[in-house]
Formats: sequence, C-alpha cells, structure tokens
Amino acid sequence: MKETDFTEDLRLTLDVLIQGGVILYPTDTIWGFGCDATNQNAVEKIFDIKKRRESKSLIILVNGYGMLERYVKNIPAVAAEILEVTDKPITIIYPEGKNLAQGICNEDGSVGIRVCTDDFCSELITRFRKPIVSTSANFSDSSSPSVFSEIEDEIIKSADYVVKYRQTDT
Repeated sequence: MKETDFTEDLRLTLDVLIQGGVILYPTDTIWGFGCDATNQNAVEKIFDIKKRRESKSLIILVNGYGMLERYVKNIPAVAAEILEVTDKPITIIYPEGKNLAQGICNEDGSVGIRVCTDDFCSELITRFRKPIVSTSANFSDSSSPSVFSEIEDEIIKSADYVVKYRQTDT
C-alpha cells in the first residue's frame, strides 16, 4: 500500500466506526485502539479489550478547532494559542468535556483532546464527523506500540478492523 493510497482502508474503517466497532489504527503518535467517542457501547468495548479500569479516562482525536468546540465547554485562551503555534502532536486537558460517552471524561469532567495532524487520522475524522478515541494498542499497564510489529497478536485479534495503512513502517 502506497503512503497516500488509503481510500479503501478509510472506507472499511468508517464502516466499522459507524457500526460501533473498535478499530486498530496508526495515529500521529502510536498505534492505538479507536472507536466513536460518542458511542457508549463502543467505548465500553475498548475498556474491556484493554482490561482497563473505567476510572482511567481515554483521550480523543478531533480534526480541528471547529470540532473541538463541539466537545469542550470552554476552550481556554492559552489552549487556543498553543494549538495555533504547535506543529507537533499535543494532547491538551480541557476542564470540561461535553457530548461524549461516559469514560471519556475524567471523574472531574476534564477531557484530553488532541487535534490530529496525521493524514490518515485527519481524513478519517473529517469523514466520520465525530471524535475518535485514541488509546494505546496494548493491555493496561503494558508499553505502547509505536509500530505495528510491536502489537501482540491477542490485541490485533480483538479489534473489529485493523487498518492496513502503515503496518510496514519501522
């Protein structure tokens, strides 16, 4: 698969997200599990797969400031400034999330959100029109896989769809 040739992969991934499934996909930082961040059943599936306590919140990816505004009650001015100047992946903790499934926000209501710049993820989120969960493709308390070859077989088998794009990256 060529670097920019992920149209079919996007279509298959979208189908799974729309149906409330769990994907295994490359993000701008790691390989991770993803799902519709507004779908409670999908979010619960990720907690089950990872054997993760629901008290440990998840982060989400959005495609830009407009989407961010739909899922955060107030965007602090300093966060907006950081987003304008950064060219690296950065997850910002916002004081109060909204319109998200339970388990996304922390017990205090805060939520971790990253505006994704990766081509595949950005296009996926744009087409899906909702935020996507991003949590490392591992069991809770194990190391995070930065490349596909580091992911355990049991983890791979637990996803409803495994994105083909970037599987051969080293």
